[in-house]
Amino acid sequence: MKKTFLLCFLFIGLFVTNSLMAQQKKKFKVIAFYTANSDLAHISFVHEANVWLPKMAKEYNFEYDSTANWNNLNEKFLANYQVVLFLDTRPEKPEQRLAFQKYMEKGGGWMGFHFAAFSLNNSAIPQNWDWYHNTFLGSGEYGSNTWRPTSAILKVEVKNSVTATLPETFKAQPNEWYRWKNDLRNNPDIDILLSIDSTSFPLGTGPKQSEIWHNGFYPVVWSNKKFKMVYVNMGHNDMDYEHRYDNTNKSLSSSFGNPNQDKLLINALLWLGTGKKR
Repeated sequence: MKKTFLLCFLFIGLFVTNSLMAQQKKKFKVIAFYTANSDLAHISFVHEANVWLPKMAKEYNFEYDSTANWNNLNEKFLANYQVVLFLDTRPEKPEQRLAFQKYMEKGGGWMGFHFAAFSLNNSAIPQNWDWYHNTFLGSGEYGSNTWRPTSAILKVEVKNSVTATLPETFKAQPNEWYRWKNDLRNNPDIDILLSIDSTSFPLGTGPKQSEIWHNGFYPVVWSNKKFKMVYVNMGHNDMDYEHRYDNTNKSLSSSFGNPNQDKLLINALLWLGTGKKR
């Protein structure tokens, strides 16, 4: 009888211990902000991200939440998370921007995708946030883009915790690739991690000639040494644009499912959540 009691006691103790350990093992918490109300390709990406990222959270033992309420971008709410993601745009209210800047200056982690870095004067999204676009991202205004969304060969420029497990070059998923006003090579705070390899040219199909790149240097993933941040230009799927007025809204490509591109994103998340600022 005593042996049975002792075994039951030990079993309960082991169960409780394992449950507590499982809760404690969560490495970090991620919160993704998104809008998903304009541009079919950006909406497609957000929906994909909010399926793929929770799966990665389970596999790599972090916690993932998402919200379309940008008013949550405040000090109290952000204190619950180690990493912030901007999936498709940026905050617009002054108090949201200030809360994000303070979060980053205090050592928070951030990853932004594609349109999160976009700004263009005399557009619906003007360059009216100097700290974010020039100091933090370093890229300044949007310059131009390739069209139609297509794959590119990417080249690793710097080997670090984000890129260490990647091959020297790899083929990325189809994307609309951006060019920026500022030359990031002239910014000592910026580490360019990946750029478009010259074997990608010509990149884009037009119809405008300006939408086809034939040469040049184009950073697509970078980090700022003063912050725990990574920007990735990926996040624009190819869509069935020809039939968009028929409400098909069909995605013709995915931003996930590419082993190397997925690994890049996972490496970045794990560094932002658990690593130290370089």
